[in-house]
Amino acid sequence: MEPVLIVEDDANFADYLRRGLTYEGYKVRAVASAEEGMAAVRLAEPRAVILDIMLPGIDGFAACRALRQAGYAGPVLMLTARDGIGDRVAGLDSGADDYLPKPFEFDELLARLRALRRRCSNGNGVLTAGDLALDEERLAACRAGRPLSLTRTEFALLAALLRPPRAVRSRDELLTVVWGHDYAGEDKVLDVTISRLRAKLGQPDPIRTLHGVGYLAAGTPTD
Repeated sequence: MEPVLIVEDDANFADYLRRGLTYEGYKVRAVASAEEGMAAVRLAEPRAVILDIMLPGIDGFAACRALRQAGYAGPVLMLTARDGIGDRVAGLDSGADDYLPKPFEFDELLARLRALRRRCSNGNGVLTAGDLALDEERLAACRAGRPLSLTRTEFALLAALLRPPRAVRSRDELLTVVWGHDYAGEDKVLDVTISRLRAKLGQPDPIRTLHGVGYLAAGTPTD
C-alpha cells in the first residue's frame, strides 16, 4: 500500500478523504496542522502529500516551501476553496505539483494522484547509493548489476535509508516507516531484518550503524 499524508484541519473532510483513499488501497495518515504534517514527513516519508492551504498557524504555501527545503521530493497536491489564479500560481510557486480547488469529485482526486505518481516515477522512481539501485515502482533491487532477492520488508527498510533527504534514521523512525504506526511488537525485529539485509547485500556494507543513534546509508554526506 502506498503511504499518503493528508494535512487538513477540517476533521470531517479529512475523514472523508481518509476513508475514500483507504478504500482505494492507500495507507493513509491524516493530521490537522502544518507543523504536524512536517513532523509526519520527517518520521515516515509518504509517497504523496495532500495539503490544504487554509491551515491554522502556518499556511499550506509556507508548509510546502518548508517541505521542499527539507528535501521532500514526493508529489504535493494542494487543496483549497480559494480558486483565484493568484492562489494557483502561489501554490505552484511554493513547490506544489498540482492544485485542486474545492469542491471536487473524489474520482478527480484519485486521477490526479495517479498522474502525479506517474510523473514522479518517470524521473525519481529509482533510488541509488554507489552500485546499489532500488526501483520503487517495480519493487526491484540490484547491486553492481546483480538482481537482489529481497522481501517486501527488506526492500522497504532499504528504501527508507536511501530516500531523500538522506540522513541518520533512528530505530523508532525505521520501525514506524517499515512496520507502521501501530506496531507494538519487539524492536528486535529491526535488528534481525538489518542482519538479513546485510547478508544479501554483501560487502562493502552499504548500511552503517551509529550506536545509540540509528542507521544511515554509506555515502551519505554525514558519513
